[in-house]
Amino acid sequence: MSMRDAMDRALQVGILEGDDIGLEVVPETIKVMRAAAAKVGLAIDWHAVPIGKKAFDELGNTMPPGTLDKLDTLDGWVLGPIGHQAYPKNNPNSINPHPILRRHYDLFANIRPSKSYPGVPCIYKDVDLILVRENNEGFPPDRNVHLGYGEFRPSPDMTIGIRVITRQGSQKIARAAFEIARTRLRKIVTAVHKDTVFKLACGMFAEECRKVAQEYPDVAFNEVLVDTMAAKLIMKPQQFDVIVTTNTFGDILSDAASALVGGLGLAPGLSAGPERAMAQATHGSAPDIAGKGIANPYAMIMSGQMLLAWLGHKHNVPAALQAAALMERATENVVKAGTVLTGDMGGKASTREMGDAIAAEVGVL
Repeated sequence: MSMRDAMDRALQVGILEGDDIGLEVVPETIKVMRAAAAKVGLAIDWHAVPIGKKAFDELGNTMPPGTLDKLDTLDGWVLGPIGHQAYPKNNPNSINPHPILRRHYDLFANIRPSKSYPGVPCIYKDVDLILVRENNEGFPPDRNVHLGYGEFRPSPDMTIGIRVITRQGSQKIARAAFEIARTRLRKIVTAVHKDTVFKLACGMFAEECRKVAQEYPDVAFNEVLVDTMAAKLIMKPQQFDVIVTTNTFGDILSDAASALVGGLGLAPGLSAGPERAMAQATHGSAPDIAGKGIANPYAMIMSGQMLLAWLGHKHNVPAALQAAALMERATENVVKAGTVLTGDMGGKASTREMGDAIAAEVGVL
């Protein structure tokens, strides 16, 4: 599809509510995205796509036949948290959709911002960093082999896990991090690894980061060992701008970074590939609070904001960039005002009330 073709049609965006609190935070996200799109005249065709436990109950499959076919026709989608741990066991139709989506669409870049806000309870102020995590390789056994599973137990007392690092995967995620850094004020990339111990695996990742760094003379580059990074992140997170790392290291460090600024309710995310992107907050499905109307919609709303920004850049749609900027400003205004926030942010508002407030703020900007 040519760039011109993309500009001459409405964006095609999917709605996949997921499980548990996904059924609450995703509708608020779509509400705010619709308000921002309407404000700037951005044409979006919305498509509800079944997935997760609700799809299993209604259609007999957590990833119903036809779901991927539908997603193939879309530019991107909003995916609510998936509660796959609670899916029926030993049922071939009850599977975790995450690795399928990531691998099928090569969603290799998992982009996770952490930002602190005045007035929101947090450990550190003035934090504004983005962790760029490789998404399809590394230790996770459900996505690091073509067939089979990346963990196996040759005896009752021994388990072996495989870690996969490729030059191509390392180069792709490094380049994604440098491209993001180039759009930011400080323009610093920190590569995190442990090449002193994992000399071949982390060594290859580090080698490719260094090679890519040479292509971006306008971006500062440094490296930190992962254990040292854990200490530095706790002691002074403000020193970091864009962090790039491998899959499992990134999964752990991004959760730690979110805790520094107020918790997983403030942790949006985007999984991006060559052609499509998926808005997906970092947090889980939180079944313990599902249905109570108290889940924080911030992370999911800002994940939707990241999707619109990605679509705007990818397809050269200025209105999508404008809508994303509106969503960001509106969300930050509501957070800073502090009057309509959920309990984890120090307020008393419901999920819907906070979503309504952000959508209303979009309308007055």
